[in-house]
Amino acid sequence: MTTEESNRFSWDEGHPLVNKLVENIEKVLVGKKEAIRLSIAALLAQGHVLLEDVPGVGKTMLVKALARSLGCQFRRIQFTPDLLPSDVVGVSIFNQKTLDFEYRPGPLMSQVVLADEINRTSPRTQAALLEALEEGNVTVDGHTYPLPSPFFVMATQNPIEYEGTFPLPEAQLDRFLIKLRLGYPCQTEEVEMLKRIQLGHPLIELEQVWTEADLLKLQTEVPRVKVEPSLTQFIVQVVGATRNHEDIYLGASPRASLAVFRASQAWALIQGRDYVLPDDIVFLLPHVLEHRLLLHTEARLQGKSASRLITQLLQGIPVPIAPK
Repeated sequence: MTTEESNRFSWDEGHPLVNKLVENIEKVLVGKKEAIRLSIAALLAQGHVLLEDVPGVGKTMLVKALARSLGCQFRRIQFTPDLLPSDVVGVSIFNQKTLDFEYRPGPLMSQVVLADEINRTSPRTQAALLEALEEGNVTVDGHTYPLPSPFFVMATQNPIEYEGTFPLPEAQLDRFLIKLRLGYPCQTEEVEMLKRIQLGHPLIELEQVWTEADLLKLQTEVPRVKVEPSLTQFIVQVVGATRNHEDIYLGASPRASLAVFRASQAWALIQGRDYVLPDDIVFLLPHVLEHRLLLHTEARLQGKSASRLITQLLQGIPVPIAPK
């Protein structure tokens, strides 16, 4: 993100509740305000987040800090090659006293779930998350069990060029509302991080700043954020253009249009507005679309990337005028 793009939004303004949550998480995660706000936007839009980056940049710490700040039930699933689907969603066990099967919930049956290193497990176990991410329930032995509300998954993965990883299939990637990368901190931020951890980890003393009622209230406000018809048309045009680009083998689906639409509503809300601006959509498009596009082999060999292609598409589609 360029400096010019960053200046579109003021991090000092916005929804008071969101600002309070961001400030609390920043006690643990230094210099990642944008990633924190994007994660909150996905949470309010009732979507899920995929964090992809190298080990050690704070992916797991972001999820833990968010869960502590929300005061929601939190579970962590460490994905490994030998993990089974039943280890994630739960299992039915026969009770000899009642002579019936009883459901024993898995760690997925929680409000905030950290799916750590999700691409280190087999595709079979990865597929166990599909129903939960899309429909908010799990099915075990023919019985469907609803997941708690709110339900939010943040999955982390190391880049696929690392050994021992299984790339997520397109159907799985499409279930994540937003994909983020944290990146390395600058020297000033890294020095500040070392200062804060000198006498103890700040995560231990992190306080809850939201209640479950706060979260549910904001989630219900997101769909009420106004989106002008011209902006809806703009979203559809951009997403549709990905399906006809010569370098893109698999374009974005209608689910992607819905994801951009809902994410822009949530982003506007955390900025303290009840209406969406064109800048909201332009800013969010790479985060929402990049992981949903599959490029042709020739395009990848030429060094082209999904993010660059999205930028090219935007240059050819007129951006609507901001509503007054």
